[in-house]
Amino acid sequence: MSNGDIFVGEVLGTAILIMFGVGVCSAVNLHHSKARASGWVVITFGWGFGVLAGAYTSAPLSGGHLNPAVTLAIAVDTGEWGKVPLYILAQSAGAMLGAVLGFLVYYSQFQANRERDKAQPTLGIFATAPEVRNPVTNMMTEIIVTIGLVLPILSFGKNAGIGVGRIPGEDAGIYGSGISILLVSLLVVGIGLCLGGPTGYAINPARDLGPRIVHALLPIPNKGSSDWGYSWIPVAGPVIGGLLAGLLFTVIF
Repeated sequence: MSNGDIFVGEVLGTAILIMFGVGVCSAVNLHHSKARASGWVVITFGWGFGVLAGAYTSAPLSGGHLNPAVTLAIAVDTGEWGKVPLYILAQSAGAMLGAVLGFLVYYSQFQANRERDKAQPTLGIFATAPEVRNPVTNMMTEIIVTIGLVLPILSFGKNAGIGVGRIPGEDAGIYGSGISILLVSLLVVGIGLCLGGPTGYAINPARDLGPRIVHALLPIPNKGSSDWGYSWIPVAGPVIGGLLAGLLFTVIF
């Protein structure tokens, strides 16, 4: 894989992922949306479909990591760290682009937030926040849930008989096969349904930080705080979880 392929693949794939995610959160939460108040199940499936679309798009170019936690775990397992900064840079850029695209799709609904009787905070559309704010338990949750995502992803390559991180020809990279991308998307849905309640399951540093930055910069009427005091947890937790998942995978497999 060339550096250009990696950059383009991760930007495109992550942008699609975040566009779907911001889109479904906008659909469920914003006034004047046809899907308003359709609930948590819709949100979890929307994020899962975002993973499906983003990973299928980017896998032939970059392997479809879409997540610094996945990239770090692969580096721990393979010992190949040279392209880690490129992956993370592309994922971060893609996350910001996807957040902007999601905002543009629902631009009219965001503008309706000017109406005082319908004004609402909007950070939850872009980034995560805990239901019970406790830094220790919030961090623990993000670490554990990220391991629950990344360890199975690493195992898909073993199940398909392909070494993790190698991209032979047109295969699907870390996923081992195209069908595994579908399974990963269902895994993300399952994580959201089962483990997403406490913190909103960031499980991806780029997924949370990039859209949070966009939220802070966009001219969203009555948007409320970007909550920078909490912002380090959905970055540090998935980073630690990804590193631990890579270590566990190396030791166990």
